[in-house]
Amino acid sequence: MKWTVHRLSVREADAGQRLDRYIAGAGVELSRTQVKKIIDLGGVHVNGRRLRNCSSVVAAADKIEVYLDHQSLEPFRLAEQDIVFRDDYLIVINKPALLDVQPTHARYKGTLYEALQIYLQNPFRRHAKPDIGMVQRLDRGTSGLLAFSIHPRAHKEMTRIFLEHDIDKRYLAVVHNAPSTDRGEIRSLLARSRKENRVHSVSKGGKEAITRFRVVKTFTAASVLELELITGRSHQIRAHMAEQGCPLVGDLRYGGKVEFADHICRRPLLHARSLAFKHPLSGKLLEFSSPVPRDMHSLITSLEGTQ
Repeated sequence: MKWTVHRLSVREADAGQRLDRYIAGAGVELSRTQVKKIIDLGGVHVNGRRLRNCSSVVAAADKIEVYLDHQSLEPFRLAEQDIVFRDDYLIVINKPALLDVQPTHARYKGTLYEALQIYLQNPFRRHAKPDIGMVQRLDRGTSGLLAFSIHPRAHKEMTRIFLEHDIDKRYLAVVHNAPSTDRGEIRSLLARSRKENRVHSVSKGGKEAITRFRVVKTFTAASVLELELITGRSHQIRAHMAEQGCPLVGDLRYGGKVEFADHICRRPLLHARSLAFKHPLSGKLLEFSSPVPRDMHSLITSLEGTQ
């Protein structure tokens, strides 16, 4: 993720100004209208705390941080076409790429979780927050299926289903090169390197990670893989494929290229394509699938055309 952070220290002469006016005049190259939207999204922090009130007054020596994630300043809102399934207990969403699931320094408003709160809000009880259980996550760049429990009776069992991996999760990825075999299983211990801000396999001290893969299509310098997550570690697919010499196209952090086959890939090309698990109350098998998103489809079509 590309971030920009503006760090400001309020001088005595500027004390007493409105927060939005002060930031717009502090040389950050943002209009006051843009600053207001950034404050509303939650991208401004004063003395280490998020502040979303434009009319707040700054004081001398205040430390202000303005976080920009270079995404739309209009908050994301769920539409009916984003909802794959919903009943009284569960909701399954087709998450767009380049959308944060949880709050970040750059925004609280407009994340998928906040948009889900708005979507599920009872119009007759506006001050009552919906009861949402987050049982899985997807990286900001990853598109595809994401399930939430939305009733207290479903939370415990959905948590068990995901913790015990009693679920079938399949992903589609476009990677550089091709694995040495058409299918296989990768097992390693993954640990995070804070210095590099990425995960990698270690001989001891990490968490077990298991990824199964199957080659769907091969091209001259790339391939399309179906991946099954047996465990669900952070960046698991990205790290495992990079260590196989097959980083995801668009995954700059793990060695992938952003410019590839005349395409600009703004994210790691990874899509959560299918999800299957038993309903937490009825026990009925639920199976969901999501079509290949436009950016992946466009690149795959282009690669097919070169063969």
